[in-house]
Amino acid sequence: MSAIAKKKKPKFAVPNLGAKHRKHVKDRWRAQRGDDNKQRIGKKYHGNSPKIGYKNSAEARFRNSKGLLEVLVHNEKELLEQANRQDVAVRFYHALSRRKKEALEQIAKERNIKLA
Repeated sequence: MSAIAKKKKPKFAVPNLGAKHRKHVKDRWRAQRGDDNKQRIGKKYHGNSPKIGYKNSAEARFRNSKGLLEVLVHNEKELLEQANRQDVAVRFYHALSRRKKEALEQIAKERNIKLA
């Protein structure tokens, strides 16, 4: 499967993030609540707000850069369920032990299962 191009989207920032009284504000999006807030009103010079138009196409959504769906796997049974699917890349659960991950990697290699 070929790589699927996702839409480019701007970085949605908190307004006045660079102001000196906002030094400890995390750089993340929060919807604006103030009555007179310029970003909530939609002034262009305050940057873009998340809108439905930034949504990716149905083919590109939930896929990685190679065009594969990523499935989280906790154990051998879940890994074997993905064995015959070509459009899936498997990602191991983060809390698996090293020994368990090595065993699952070996099974994935034998069954030609793609790893993320």
